[in-house]
Amino acid sequence: MTHRLGVIGGGAMAVALIQGLLTKKIYTPAEILVSHPRMERRQFWAETYGVGVSGDNQRAAEATEVVLVAVKPQQWAQVVPDLQVVSPEAVCISILAGMPLRTLEAAVPGRAWVRAMPNTPVQVGAGITALAWGTQVNEQQRQWAMQLFAAVGQVVEVPERYLNGVTAVAGSGPGYMAVLMEALIDGGVLVGLPRGLATQLVLQTVLGTAQLLQQQDLPPATLKDRVMSPAGTTSAGLLCLEQQGVRGALMQAVQSAYQRAQGLEG
Repeated sequence: MTHRLGVIGGGAMAVALIQGLLTKKIYTPAEILVSHPRMERRQFWAETYGVGVSGDNQRAAEATEVVLVAVKPQQWAQVVPDLQVVSPEAVCISILAGMPLRTLEAAVPGRAWVRAMPNTPVQVGAGITALAWGTQVNEQQRQWAMQLFAAVGQVVEVPERYLNGVTAVAGSGPGYMAVLMEALIDGGVLVGLPRGLATQLVLQTVLGTAQLLQQQDLPPATLKDRVMSPAGTTSAGLLCLEQQGVRGALMQAVQSAYQRAQGLEG
């Protein structure tokens, strides 16, 4: 039996994608096959999602529409031989960090390749994924790829040269946000709030701020100016942030992550 979607590797990102696809009924369990070397992981997939499973990567690579390569970069060489059976009509999507399109296309020539950079909020359907197209991708294959990631959040199309910047901002961004939120929570505790209450306040404030900016299409600076009343509490807090160099530190964090991403492509 040939499946429409084949998944090679079954980690957290693959789980998030399959959940989204099944929830939105883009694929049925019978149309998906996941290959994984470990029996316990195959049992998880079969019992949790009802999808087809196999220990043979070639079965997943024979999918008629999409072959998602979701292994770790160090496992790439092991799966290359299995990918030679991919149909010329199918599109191969790689979420491997630091693996440029030229390498993917050279390893499995004559096939359509897409590089995808999803971030961790895809696990709750609120992620954003950047897609860069290989030289062989046609319009139908493009639509298949976009449909896959639209099931778990927003999708943007970018030139491949932007992917390291996307990684530095959106891929690493949840880590930056987590540190900032942790600091705000600790700040709430410092001024006497119970930790549970401080956590609730911070999480909802961050979520609400993002939604407000998005729904009203506001530049962050505009919202900051609205909140910052003359000689008010926000003014005092922002002065401290500027004195401590928080803005510059965040910009340098993005720059450092970008340089690291470039190094991975070596």
